[in-house]
Amino acid sequence: MAYGFSEYGGPETQQFFDVPVPSPGPGQLLVAVHAAGVNPADWKVRAGTRKDTVPVTLPAVLGREVAGVVADVGPRVTGFAVGDAVFGATATGFGGYTEYTLVNTAAAAHKPDTVSFADAATLPVAAGTAYDALTTLNLAPGSRLLVVGAGGGVGVAALQLAAARNVTVIGVASEGKREVVESLGATWVASGDGLAERVPGPVDAVFDLVGGTALAEAAQLVTDPAAIISVGDPLAARDLGGSGVERRRTSAVFAEVAALVADGTLDPRVAHRFPFAHAGDALATVESGHTSGKVVIEFGERVWLSPGPR
Repeated sequence: MAYGFSEYGGPETQQFFDVPVPSPGPGQLLVAVHAAGVNPADWKVRAGTRKDTVPVTLPAVLGREVAGVVADVGPRVTGFAVGDAVFGATATGFGGYTEYTLVNTAAAAHKPDTVSFADAATLPVAAGTAYDALTTLNLAPGSRLLVVGAGGGVGVAALQLAAARNVTVIGVASEGKREVVESLGATWVASGDGLAERVPGPVDAVFDLVGGTALAEAAQLVTDPAAIISVGDPLAARDLGGSGVERRRTSAVFAEVAALVADGTLDPRVAHRFPFAHAGDALATVESGHTSGKVVIEFGERVWLSPGPR
């Protein structure tokens, strides 16, 4: 069983449908999914705004990140075995809102025992994006970082990871997310027009998750345009002298991020958990744009019995 969409469009195109359990190919893991992360990119793929970068075959299963237990391994797999608890990004053509999915070993990592399946399922996309952005910026302790869109999953991870590097963080978010931003040690600045006038002083770098006018105003504050990184509008960031985020969806990076969760440096802040039967509600929560923290779909623990349709 899987949850996805039958055609490009709005939530009305979403539905449950039966899918066969896939067979892992060379270098792949069949994962019995215990939890799947829910991200804004999921509904954007459904809406058709990512056609150029995320081609799909309809009906398509939603989601790109999961955590679960290895149910089967493909040829030439090393370092993973049936029964291992893992997390990672789903293989091309496979989604996360489903009971069983495929993950390439190159984009999978072992889940630490002290990290829950729900927390692990949120790491490949949001936390991984923040980790890669901060690695690229490589800010020195004491530097000032402006995070535009600080209240969402990527922003919340960025605030924590930057603080761990002793970077001073200013987080731009709505009034409703002020408490979250300040609880993570950042200086809160209200989102909206006139952003540049509200930010106290120049900054050494900008990590933008919004794009548009907010990015343009934030760019006025940075001392070096090359230190502008945007997820919200990478093309605009390049025009301003910056760049998008160069993602490294690798086992090594995922393991490093999971280790930060295990040692308490990073809290994924899972705010909403939905059972698989309410996958549509989970995506609607993210699509509303008003939630802070991460949203996860949970499947419960299951035992792999034998190949065949489920």
